[in-house]
Amino acid sequence: MKRTILVIEDEAPQLRTLTGFLKKMGFAIIWSMSGVEGLRKAREQPIDLVLTDYKMPGKNGLEVLREIKTINPEIAVILITAHGTEEIAVQAMKEGALDYLTKPIDLDELEIVVRKALEQKQLISENRQLRQQLEERYSFHEIISGSAEMEEVINTAGRAANGKTTVLIRGESGTGKELIARAIHYASPRKDAPFIAVNCAALSDNLLESELFGHERGAFTGADRQRKGRFEQADGGTLFIDEVGDIPVSAQVKLLRVLQEHEFQRVGGNETIQVDVRVIAATNRNLEEMMQQGGFREDLFYRLNVICVPIPPLRKRKGDIPLLINHFVHKYASQSNKEIDGVSKEAMDILMKYGYPGNVRELENAIERAVVMARGALIITDDLPMHLRNARSEEDPSYKDEGTSLTEILEDMERHLIVNALAKSDGNQSRAAEALGISERNLRYRLKKYGMKT
Repeated sequence: MKRTILVIEDEAPQLRTLTGFLKKMGFAIIWSMSGVEGLRKAREQPIDLVLTDYKMPGKNGLEVLREIKTINPEIAVILITAHGTEEIAVQAMKEGALDYLTKPIDLDELEIVVRKALEQKQLISENRQLRQQLEERYSFHEIISGSAEMEEVINTAGRAANGKTTVLIRGESGTGKELIARAIHYASPRKDAPFIAVNCAALSDNLLESELFGHERGAFTGADRQRKGRFEQADGGTLFIDEVGDIPVSAQVKLLRVLQEHEFQRVGGNETIQVDVRVIAATNRNLEEMMQQGGFREDLFYRLNVICVPIPPLRKRKGDIPLLINHFVHKYASQSNKEIDGVSKEAMDILMKYGYPGNVRELENAIERAVVMARGALIITDDLPMHLRNARSEEDPSYKDEGTSLTEILEDMERHLIVNALAKSDGNQSRAAEALGISERNLRYRLKKYGMKT
């Protein structure tokens, strides 16, 4: 179906130029020379996008924008302003405009802006439909997003849901990889079958193979009975393999066989067991680097990476932070039976500037703590964890609180160094530990000590 664009412009030459160019792009065009008439047409017929001038007799572009959003908030709006009135355009975007153009209009720029606006509108619409499908079985609405980056993640996950193909979710710890995996499962035809999760990083090499594939009685010391593994438990459904990069090479061969042949043998057994399982894997490690070093099989990587869903770290989608803060404040205020309206301006400034090496999980922990500590209707600076209050930018790692003890200063410096090392290694704990000159186990201990979840 052709997309329909309503062009509102009171200057006839400009109107002819815009409508003629957009028709050549393949759009159905409706036009008007006043805001009042344009709004009437928007009420009478379906519109995908409104391109409106700002300065017009009767109703100006901002007034048109506001009324369009009351008619149908799904209609995308692009505002045209005169040169030097960018503050009007900024105000329009705050009120819901997707973009703006300044006169004289560059037609190449017009094409880019229009196509981008319509693609974003389509993306938002598809994501809304996906959420509606998932909310009956899984609280997908808890994936809080207001950024284009996360909208792309949700859209990719939604498209992947209907297939049987393996999915590899990549992202730092705390970004919500399991939340996305569950969303994919509950949007899929397998939604009535089991969703089974296993965290490879939490298991020793000896236990991992048994955990995945099960074992027969007497297979090893302590195996006093037969045990079904996660693949058998997930038969007909989805198996989520978290931290797949921690699987030892010896077990990677067996995992590859299951993915290719849909069959395996329990540890210590000879019986071949066939399963129908969709695998969704996740990792925070650099698998390409591991392949070069011989720590991860190349054929297994390509088998897992058929559909890749990369989740950006929170520091690269800061537009999500206010939405997440609001969600967590209400969540934990309700659990604590407290009436908290929000966060003070000063506290919000700190929360927005922090780097979050622990990502959404770290932000949630910080807000949970702040809600517990809060004495009034607003969360203030003193309610935040100390490491957030003391955080400094990489360019200005100074410590100015004269009342702070030496222990607190040293801990803050250590925390600051860890944050920077994790940021520079894109959350890879092995490389961060190497850069800091400590073992990965030591780094994990310090992350736990400072409330930065591993």
